[in-house]
Amino acid sequence: MVRTDPNQPDAATIALDALAWTLNEPLRAERLIGVTGLAPDDLRARIGDPAVLAACLAFLAAHEPDLVACATAIGTSPAALVAAHAQLEGAAR
Repeated sequence: MVRTDPNQPDAATIALDALAWTLNEPLRAERLIGVTGLAPDDLRARIGDPAVLAACLAFLAAHEPDLVACATAIGTSPAALVAAHAQLEGAAR
């Protein structure tokens, strides 16, 4: 992935931060697993896979309150999370 702004984290870093935030709350983590179908072992094994990271960001984008809360918590914007999703989804193809 090409970073356009060296002062901004790349899409994978944003997604990993978002995934950590998502998994930090048990009910939200259960929802992620239920919605994506990713088992915890699968998540661990494929943590760097662009498709998995894109799925996490898609999960957040589907529920605006989580998207906004995550963006605030990890110090980015909801738009940056959505842009990272688009980048990772393209890389997964």
